[in-house]
Amino acid sequence: MNVPIELLLDHVEEQMKKSEVALKGHFNSIRTGKASPSLLDGITVEYYGTPTRLKELAGITAPEPRLLVIQPWDASAVHAIEKAILASNIGITPVSDGRTLKLPIPELSQDRRQALAKQAKAYTEEAKVAARNIRRDANEAAKKAQKNGELTEDELKKQLDDIQKMTDKFIAEYDKLLAEKDKELMTV
Repeated sequence: MNVPIELLLDHVEEQMKKSEVALKGHFNSIRTGKASPSLLDGITVEYYGTPTRLKELAGITAPEPRLLVIQPWDASAVHAIEKAILASNIGITPVSDGRTLKLPIPELSQDRRQALAKQAKAYTEEAKVAARNIRRDANEAAKKAQKNGELTEDELKKQLDDIQKMTDKFIAEYDKLLAEKDKELMTV
């Protein structure tokens, strides 16, 4: 970690916020039985030989709570989009009329809800591991700065305490996000 010691805490906070943003992105991709255009965020379509994100090829709307409508800008891309959706692991079969694609969002079974909750828990655990790795790197940087004479023993102790408090704060936030996602998943 090549960060000036006076900027270390800001760097740690920035890295942990990135981890939180990634976690929220993962949570958005977990479907809950409600139509949300973010379900399709991770899908790339082979468009004229180039992998292109679906949202760059089409307008995606949710006109009803359990229906997504995909309106490609180029009608010739309908088949490629349909193929990409089927190849993704979202578990929804698109219905095509040649110009648009409709994705009816099926009701989630209890088993599927539990599997998705388990997936959300795994994403949260990844975020926590990332936060702990950031903490470890920051602690090493602070100890190295103390060894180089940039920090006194007391300043090092305060720096390590501040890093730990920030880690605890973010891990609590990750747990809160998980609890919200679990509640959303388990609500029928």
